[in-house]
Amino acid sequence: MSFNYSRRWTVVSVTTLGTLMSAIDSTIVILGIPLIMQSIHANLIEMAWVIMGYILMSTSLVLAIGRIGDNYGRIKVYEMGFLVFTLGSALSGLSFNGAELVTFRFVQGIGGAMMIGNSWALISEAFPENERGKAFGINSIAWGVGGVVAPIIGGVIITYLGWRYIFYVNVPIGLFAVLWARFRLKGFVEVKKKETFDILGAALFTIFISLLLIAITMSIGVGWDFLNSAILFASFLVLFTFFFVETKVNSPVFKFNLFKNRVYFASTGASFLQSLAMFAIMFLVIFYLEGVKGYSIIESSILLIPMPLLSSVLAPVGGAISDKVGARIPATIGIIIQAFALYILSGLTVLSPYFLIAAGLGIMGVGSGLFFSPNASAVMSSTPRGYYGVGSGMMTTLRNTGQVISIALALLIASWAMPQSAVFALFLGSSVNINRSVMLSYVKGMDYAFRLSIMLAVLAAVASFIRGKENRRSLEVEAKSVNPLGKT
Repeated sequence: MSFNYSRRWTVVSVTTLGTLMSAIDSTIVILGIPLIMQSIHANLIEMAWVIMGYILMSTSLVLAIGRIGDNYGRIKVYEMGFLVFTLGSALSGLSFNGAELVTFRFVQGIGGAMMIGNSWALISEAFPENERGKAFGINSIAWGVGGVVAPIIGGVIITYLGWRYIFYVNVPIGLFAVLWARFRLKGFVEVKKKETFDILGAALFTIFISLLLIAITMSIGVGWDFLNSAILFASFLVLFTFFFVETKVNSPVFKFNLFKNRVYFASTGASFLQSLAMFAIMFLVIFYLEGVKGYSIIESSILLIPMPLLSSVLAPVGGAISDKVGARIPATIGIIIQAFALYILSGLTVLSPYFLIAAGLGIMGVGSGLFFSPNASAVMSSTPRGYYGVGSGMMTTLRNTGQVISIALALLIASWAMPQSAVFALFLGSSVNINRSVMLSYVKGMDYAFRLSIMLAVLAAVASFIRGKENRRSLEVEAKSVNPLGKT
């Protein structure tokens, strides 16, 4: 069986557009959290779920959507993802209270899952193994560009138009993306695997991650009481049930056979640990800049630029290196660099100068650029053709699970030493209303969060290093090969 790679750069253009939408949205929303809290009188838990609700939906559904893409075609699912994401954005902008906003962010998350669950699979379908690092690197530029552009545009939008327009900005981009995908991907040939769908497994995983996040977020500011502990215990019972069910069904949503490949196992493990360590960093720094240092939204937006800027510059470099020598060296070095950046940020105080913050964020961006695209390429190169949807879905699920837990734990650790009223005041983002003792408590808690992240980053570096060397077959060899996955 041969594969037509002539449309591969068109696929990159479509998936990069989807990545850009997600990058702009995630950055702008984080920037707008303090203002949104004040505007719609939302509490801290609701605002945490504005961030985590989106990731929850994209995490819990990405496995199922990846399988649907494998079975029925990824392009249609991807196009529908653009539409659902755009609809969720418009509805989020129309929200008048925290509950409505969280609900519509769930809708956005469904659309995000439809794009995320098929983006890497489409690239892997379109590219031979020895060019995927470059393709993922180019795709990763969109995260960096979105991270650079979004703070500036977002700061201006929030200041002069209002927070609702940070969601409305996705509408014209989404409509254009739908048309672009429809016309540019028409006729693209996909490999499809017709298998039954594991509804029970998908539902159990959704319940597990939901209960876990509810337990963690309910404990913020109040500690671990009986109810929170019971919910946490129930989440692990559901997780155990999920693993049991997945070993018994014929077509599990989570294909454990993929973990028999050391490269896949170590690469997805590194991705999970790296996300767990790093994702909440921007969230914590935003509140540090606005709540502790007293910067305005626009000032904070501009001050965040070093991280996404350097990440976007280095992402193609990391991908190109991995195409030549494999992912282990650049990805491992990238995580070690990020651990060093965390060490710098852990030393922040109420009086720290900006250059120290910029140094930490910039170094973090360098490490991110060297890690992400090589690791993604390793994951997909160790996934058999025809199962790219489930392979990327499993990796994305683990990565997103790390992200949502990262935010919840970071908030919990950073606010552990403060009473609930002080926590709420801090996350409103106005240093004028916060006394020095609260600021000191937050900085101390933030230091603990960063130190935990350092340990997790070290574990991620170990997982990255032991992955071994993945296959990097050329276009000619890859085009002639099919590697079916056996029964689970």
